[in-house]
Amino acid sequence: MPSPLTPILLLLLLTTTATAATSQDSDLESDCTNRWIHIRHLPPEFNLDLLTNCSEYPLFDNFCPYISNHGLGQKTHNSSHSWYRTDPFMLELIFHRRMFEYPCLTSDPDLADAVYIPYYAGIDSLKYLFGPEVNSSFRHGLDFFHYLAHLDTPSIWNKNLGHDHFLVMARPAWDFSQPLSNDPPIFGTSFLELPEFYNVTALTFEARAYPWQEQAIPYPTSFHPPNLAFFESWLNRVRKSRRSTLMLFAGGGGISANPNVRRSIRLECDNVTNMNTNGTGYSKFCEFLDCSNGVCEHDPIKFMKPMLQSSFCLQPPGDTPTSRSTFDGILAGCIPVFFEELSVKRQYGWHLPESEYDEFSVFIQKEDVVFKGVRILDVLMSIPRSEVRRKREKVLEMIGRVMYRKHGSSLGLRSKKDAFDIAIEVTLQRIKSRKQQLADQR
Repeated sequence: MPSPLTPILLLLLLTTTATAATSQDSDLESDCTNRWIHIRHLPPEFNLDLLTNCSEYPLFDNFCPYISNHGLGQKTHNSSHSWYRTDPFMLELIFHRRMFEYPCLTSDPDLADAVYIPYYAGIDSLKYLFGPEVNSSFRHGLDFFHYLAHLDTPSIWNKNLGHDHFLVMARPAWDFSQPLSNDPPIFGTSFLELPEFYNVTALTFEARAYPWQEQAIPYPTSFHPPNLAFFESWLNRVRKSRRSTLMLFAGGGGISANPNVRRSIRLECDNVTNMNTNGTGYSKFCEFLDCSNGVCEHDPIKFMKPMLQSSFCLQPPGDTPTSRSTFDGILAGCIPVFFEELSVKRQYGWHLPESEYDEFSVFIQKEDVVFKGVRILDVLMSIPRSEVRRKREKVLEMIGRVMYRKHGSSLGLRSKKDAFDIAIEVTLQRIKSRKQQLADQR
């Protein structure tokens, strides 16, 4: 079997050279004020070489099938143009490829407003989380820092001591937040606990509440349209979809006897299944799609159709507060129902502004559901139809902001900001503000 790296490596190298040259030789200077980004050169041991071990972590997954198409994964079927079997943990590859299309790249770090580090931190963490170095997780990032600050061009790092650097870490921040003092170590690495990286902006799936350097960005879904026509075709389908189910829970868990919100949801869904829906406008009140053990993760056909047919998608916290399901549901025009504020409201402010949450979602306190007998059905049925329509229209507006379009997409689609564009734009603003603070302190 040929190495999956061969076409990826060639295309990445070619694209890097071509894009950087095009960016600097064009007439973009006026449009690139405060937007220049330098991509740091890294040895392949910190990114592409990590993909050669894609089948060596059985406790995690064999992620070899998801490397293709620069991290988008294989198409759901041969004739598909926009749908892929995307694994969210491949976002580092997706982001890396998209960076080469960024219009304001510079090969001169002294001209850059920000520096992107194409380090596959999440993939590199697998050897500490599931592999042979599980008892050395405190070392995650030390060799990488040594390269940045000492072996490469130290002046790039030392200019701002990392304040102008950013990277993508395709796992929740909790997975990189093990205290250095833990002995023996528990699950996770200590990358974000290393003082060496305190100044770097880390884009993660889920951020902790207190460290300033972390910012949550959307999980990638399976939808990556290549042009405006396919994007608008999907929006039209979502808008016209008949919502015959009131609420949908697509997920796992909830089988424990201990009280928790997922258990309460499953019990309520079972209890209302046979209730009379006459006069409600729905053919059923609740549908439960069992996605335990990752059975839905790489098969969007399995969960997207039920989401398209549902008015509300229940998004309870699981092992961590956030999940990819939130963004799958938004993609389907299914109004999200949240049960704790850390699930989204305190996470994705760049892409889903906190001031707009009431406009596109519903919030029910999980303790009210678990311990106070509040029925989700009653809350949702009490929302006027006119308000449901307004919320759905707002969800439709959000779709473009939370999707990652396909690399090489058409000019028309590139005119609309997607999740990548927004992440880059606000990262630049954050770094500019931070550098100004440092200048003022000096």
